[in-house]
Amino acid sequence: MKSEASIKFIEAKWNAPSQVKALCTTRKGGFSQHPYDSLNLAAHVGDDDQSVSRNRKVLCDSLQLPAEPCWLEQTHGTRVVNLESESNRLADAAIAREPGTVAVVMTADCLPILLCNRSGTEVATIHAGWRGMVDGVIEAAVNEMNSPPDQLLAWIGPGISQQCFEVGSEVRELFVARYTADQSHFVASRSEHWLCDLYGLATDTMSRLEVAEINRSEYCSFSDGSDYFSYRRNAVTGRMASMIWIDGSA
Repeated sequence: MKSEASIKFIEAKWNAPSQVKALCTTRKGGFSQHPYDSLNLAAHVGDDDQSVSRNRKVLCDSLQLPAEPCWLEQTHGTRVVNLESESNRLADAAIAREPGTVAVVMTADCLPILLCNRSGTEVATIHAGWRGMVDGVIEAAVNEMNSPPDQLLAWIGPGISQQCFEVGSEVRELFVARYTADQSHFVASRSEHWLCDLYGLATDTMSRLEVAEINRSEYCSFSDGSDYFSYRRNAVTGRMASMIWIDGSA
């Protein structure tokens, strides 16, 4: 992949086949003004539409994407869309199997999870916040893949870290009610409040599903305000994009 110097992004570090391309953008390199500065890629957060369009164009041009990313309308739900056969993009996970189809999710604290199989013939994106995870969005996406879990690789992109993500007891109870072992991912902070480890919850979920290999970026969207948008930190803010596709020319 080739990029302009003004666009800063992170490539997934995992053992994916060479034809699988995967990355996450940062907030650097676009045209949006404060508080969306500068590479906001979301059209639903109140940013100027023209700025978002310019940001999406510079993203496609500078990264030489094979096609416009298949932007989803995310709802913190569990619906998985097959990008080549379904036009309804109201979903929080997407699967692509044809070369050149760019699957994408947008985040600003929730975890972006990218999947591929060992042979590089199918890829997927998952938008994994606590609501989606407790309802089963990771399980839904893994189950929709044609490949068995022991042939899948996963990369978890930048999201909010445990020390920055405080939730109420009701959130912890929802997770523990599903899997008692999930209590290990919550640390008491103050009365009826807990620090929640989204990275750990996602990793354990995929481990239970027997996903073969799980890789984590460990970047914290909340702590690093220069590189990442964070809804928990700023409320009114932009979104990063995590994308994956099969390169037909590789």
